[in-house]
Amino acid sequence: MQLNITFRQFGASDSLKEYAREKVERVNRLLDRAGEAHVVLSLERHLHHADITIHSGAWILRGREKSDDMYASIDLAMDKIERQLRRYRDKLKSHHGKEKVHHRQDLVNNLKVRHDVFEVHDSEEAVESSSPAALQAAPAAEARQPVADSGVARLVRTTHLAIQSLSVDDAVMQMNLMNNDFYVFQNQQSQALSIVYRRKEGGFGLIEPHLPEAPVAATGT
Repeated sequence: MQLNITFRQFGASDSLKEYAREKVERVNRLLDRAGEAHVVLSLERHLHHADITIHSGAWILRGREKSDDMYASIDLAMDKIERQLRRYRDKLKSHHGKEKVHHRQDLVNNLKVRHDVFEVHDSEEAVESSSPAALQAAPAAEARQPVADSGVARLVRTTHLAIQSLSVDDAVMQMNLMNNDFYVFQNQQSQALSIVYRRKEGGFGLIEPHLPEAPVAATGT
């Protein structure tokens, strides 16, 4: 497994690198093949953030956590990933070798969305923009810059995300593998840009655009 570890606003540590490497490589026990992994360790508002992304074939697994201790944050983020791996282990194995068929990525190579995350100064939590493609790609594409002259909000990061062509069931699976509350994809059945999301009442919902029906011309007698 190829592993990249990035430190942000936090001093690099060989012991943390080795600890993160050992934790990430544990997925080899649960996964037939693991491609590359990205680990971002950062210090924000006195909290230690661990953001771990693992690519396995066409699938993306992600865990994010924060705590008062970086080692604990790494543990918590990996626990999220391993729980979803155990849940979908059989499905992941059955999907290997079928990515070119079920993703049909050749049809959507140029389809991307942008996700912006803003920080509000009078709030302890970051406020996400209305773009619904949150956090479904590795953090390598993220950029940080302030919002000019706003006086209220600051742009924390921007991520450009490629859209995958999936069935609704596979989109729900991918959302869960990434521990997200929603996921943007191209519906294989309708070819429409769609969103699956986790409902507060339980279960999942699907948002999909559709063209209005053409009006029926009135016929005179």
